[in-house]
Amino acid sequence: MQRIPSLYFAPSGQIGRGVFTTTIIPDGSIIEICPVIIIPAHEVDIIHHTELHDYYFIWGEDDDQAAIALGYGSLYNHSYKPNANFSLNLDDLTIEIIAIKDIEAGEEITFNYHGDPDAADEVWFDETGKRVKRIKVI
Repeated sequence: MQRIPSLYFAPSGQIGRGVFTTTIIPDGSIIEICPVIIIPAHEVDIIHHTELHDYYFIWGEDDDQAAIALGYGSLYNHSYKPNANFSLNLDDLTIEIIAIKDIEAGEEITFNYHGDPDAADEVWFDETGKRVKRIKVI
């Protein structure tokens, strides 16, 4: 299974597009396994000058690389009250999206961009999607 069949992307009430489900997803379910494209450390700064800035994951044993998730991986929106989380698999070059509570049909699937569902750290954008501070440049 790479992705549950009930997933779809659509305009989000947050910003731009988001990922939703047409059926209930039970807590603990793997929602999607996203292959990634690795951006080597010496090319990461380039991302900060492109639209990809808002779509990459920090990657690598030393967090000095970046990864662009394929599938719907880079379309999931941030929430401080997420219903999913992500897990990086450095060996398989994938990111797993996993439900951390039951997700209702029609509900947007979100995770906390900081990797910890309980993290309260500020994000680098406001509610309109406008960048409000520069994130750590690797």
